[in-house]
Amino acid sequence: MALSVGVCSSSSFDFVEVPLLKLSSCSKLSNRRGGSPVVSRDNCLGKQRSSIKCFASNQNPTLELESEEDASASCSGDDDDDDLSHVMKFKMSDFKIHDRVSIGLGDRSDEVVYEATVKEASSPLFGTRVVLRRLVTTQAKRRGRRAIEVLKRLAHRRLLYHSYSMQVHGYVCSSTTGSSFLVHGYHGSSSLRHWLQQSDWLPTLEATLALDEESVRRVGDDTVGGPAISRQLRLIRILMRDLLIGVNYLHSHGLAHTELRLENLHISPVDRHIKVGILGNAADFHDCSPDDSKLDSYTDRRKMMIAFDMRCVGFIMAKMVLRDLMDPTIFAKFKAFLSKGNDPACLREFLINIVSRNPSPENVGFQILDRNWGAGWNLLSLLLATKPSGRISCLDALRHPFLCGPKWRVDPTMEMIRWSLGSTAVRIAEEYIYARQQRRRIAHFIELMEMLNPHSKPRHWLELLPGEWRLLYSTGRHIGLTLRQPSIRVLIGNVHLRITKLSKPHVAFCIESEIGFTVMPGQDWAHNKAGTGGKLQVKSLFKLRAGRRLYIKEESATRIYSASPDVRDSILEKLSNKKWRKVIPIKEFPSSLPVAKLVSSDIEISMSLDEPLTSNVETAKNVIREVRMQVPPELFDLSKIVCGTYLDSRLLVLRSVNGSAQLFTRSLVSESC
Repeated sequence: MALSVGVCSSSSFDFVEVPLLKLSSCSKLSNRRGGSPVVSRDNCLGKQRSSIKCFASNQNPTLELESEEDASASCSGDDDDDDLSHVMKFKMSDFKIHDRVSIGLGDRSDEVVYEATVKEASSPLFGTRVVLRRLVTTQAKRRGRRAIEVLKRLAHRRLLYHSYSMQVHGYVCSSTTGSSFLVHGYHGSSSLRHWLQQSDWLPTLEATLALDEESVRRVGDDTVGGPAISRQLRLIRILMRDLLIGVNYLHSHGLAHTELRLENLHISPVDRHIKVGILGNAADFHDCSPDDSKLDSYTDRRKMMIAFDMRCVGFIMAKMVLRDLMDPTIFAKFKAFLSKGNDPACLREFLINIVSRNPSPENVGFQILDRNWGAGWNLLSLLLATKPSGRISCLDALRHPFLCGPKWRVDPTMEMIRWSLGSTAVRIAEEYIYARQQRRRIAHFIELMEMLNPHSKPRHWLELLPGEWRLLYSTGRHIGLTLRQPSIRVLIGNVHLRITKLSKPHVAFCIESEIGFTVMPGQDWAHNKAGTGGKLQVKSLFKLRAGRRLYIKEESATRIYSASPDVRDSILEKLSNKKWRKVIPIKEFPSSLPVAKLVSSDIEISMSLDEPLTSNVETAKNVIREVRMQVPPELFDLSKIVCGTYLDSRLLVLRSVNGSAQLFTRSLVSESC
């Protein structure tokens, strides 16, 4: 007695007998009809609902297909034969059907998958293991015919097709049963999703790809092994470059895949290339002559379809790097964030709140994306850009620093330099203890960012400035609780700056600072942070004007040297070396830089405390005094903010009247709830 398995959506489908069935972790077993197991699978292999049913059977596994063999012998149609002349037409007697089916091959509910070996000695595929995909519905047959049509279009560059696409060998036609079989290559029993779901996926994939020094040279590396984070980054580079080459191959032939996802990707252990799935839903974007009246519409269609594929590649990369996104619930939040029109440049700030950052060997996604000055986050934001016109192409992605190993020299663009400076400043603010050396470094990077400010005109600030920003760092004073004995101990939480664009004449913005804190009444505050919550809010109206920030040049004779070198001198020293001089041709520090001048009006201050401190006026005074002591004075008195010196989609730098800088990142706390 054997078990039979098939992927289907109704009980009328046939099944192939298997002596053993291994179920994945997302399968659920239930008993039905005297103990016969039924395996339900929801969204395990794709968006469509499918089921795997197992039942006892004493029949031979090929009996079910004998009728198909007779029907295929009588299948006729001269017109169809002409259209399908570039592929082989098989009979069911040409195959030896296997008694098991790999669970990673099933994908759709209207298809039944069989594994077989070609046993016809006269066939060029004699002895080759193939997959028979039974197409039951009309839509499934349309996909099968489309996959064959695409092969005809790509035949003149068959080497690339065989390297990066799942090979379609031919078909078996059945006129009596109304179903057809698509015969395509077998490239392993698991899709890329199944590989990544394994607990030992990293060493298993490394063994499958047989990584050696020759293979890693393809991604600009010359080493193998090493820490888990280096091994995973190297593997992601190999898989992503293979995927991008395959997708670019389709795009260069006027085709868009439209169904790129982990379930449609397979890794061949033979040639060690990643294979994109069957091109059953590949869409055309035909090229046309410059004189064609429909040139604009064709161009727009091409851009939109390429952008759709690149977005799918972005989702694949995100799941490969951040394993938490394999969870459907977390991935749904991830897609909802993008569908609301949020800028993907803020993905890091968003994912901090929903993805675990535990630095275990199984979860090193944040470390991988943070490497090389945040290059991974930059590539991910370009693949998932909100506007299709802003998404990166395959060729540009292949030249991106994240996908290029240390042995390849990549000249960074100005946008990449800005991104790197900002990412480095954020990492320093998050990870380092603020000793003198770290304070000098972060001030150094903020000055560099201000010199490369991409939006110096006020009209640009009108579009990008509104929103909620979280304070990361201030170059001003830092006063904590450790070396003081205040009358009441207050722990500062997140400090946000909420900026709202107004339609009033002569007033541009309403800026409101919100300071969250916790009042800790006990003496054991160093170990127990529990206490009473509170919130301090300061609000003011601002006008926006064009202005310039002046740099006063002191004479060397009258300059008073301090223990630490001047920040501007260190910046000039950095920019004068060979690496920076190519992209930033600055010979001397500028005397002034354009800024967005902020002119404030009156301020309003309000504070709220939770019970039981709401009725104690003296305690409230002490809390305000302590909060004012710890936070930067510019956020308690907004009138001290005089200008904005740097702004992009994710970072903001404001300068106060005393010259100190406040670094903010765009906050998406409300989006992550």
